[in-house]
Amino acid sequence: MPFQKVTPEKLSTAVTRQIEKLILRGILRPGERLPAERELAERLGVSRPSLREAVAELQAKGLLSSRAGAGIYVADVLGSAFSEALIRLFAEHDEAVFDYIAFRRDMEALAAERAAHLASGTDLMVIQALMDKMERAHLNPDPSEEAGLDAEFHLSILEASHNVVMLHMMRSMFDLLREGVFYNRQMMFRQSTTRTALLEQHRAINTALQARDPVAARAAVEAHLGFVEAALNDQRKAEAHEDIARQRFAHEQER
Repeated sequence: MPFQKVTPEKLSTAVTRQIEKLILRGILRPGERLPAERELAERLGVSRPSLREAVAELQAKGLLSSRAGAGIYVADVLGSAFSEALIRLFAEHDEAVFDYIAFRRDMEALAAERAAHLASGTDLMVIQALMDKMERAHLNPDPSEEAGLDAEFHLSILEASHNVVMLHMMRSMFDLLREGVFYNRQMMFRQSTTRTALLEQHRAINTALQARDPVAARAAVEAHLGFVEAALNDQRKAEAHEDIARQRFAHEQER
């Protein structure tokens, strides 16, 4: 008969599985500090020795890391998504920029479509809260906060799509974007007309999601990233034209 004895799960194993799921689902994020040992043990309802055993196992798996005198952190599990050589290659070739945007357009359009179907009420509240923050940040002449919220808004849609593979893959892509590997996001938000257009596009995405309209959500994301692609293409052309103009000017001064 295909039956086996049921054995009670060790407390440390239960703790390990819970923390693993929190990392897998993107709730605990890379670089996030865990509560102090005593507090975490109390929250989990386990002894400190059981917690230490679980933490040691998660460290052995590469999911947690310790920093001397600073505590336990979620490891940068996304760091292995791309090799250093490939990241340098991305940074050195403009072709990667437009491939990146095309990839984002395909993945995020799918995520928005899924989120319109699968997002919980709380997921939509998170997206709306980030949209509200973007509206307030838009009133600030300094675009830095709004540019940061832009990434959080897009990631909240990926979280609401409830596909953990897509979430972790795209989060690693956004980390490269924050580091300026593909292009300087801050530059786009410094132009008032572009900044206003981006806010309108985010409003359209949010409206479609709140209405749970998958077709409109997909179309809004595609339109938004199409605009980003066109704006970057125009910026590249303007930079090339300016470079040529400087060469002409320098040559004219020498004559």
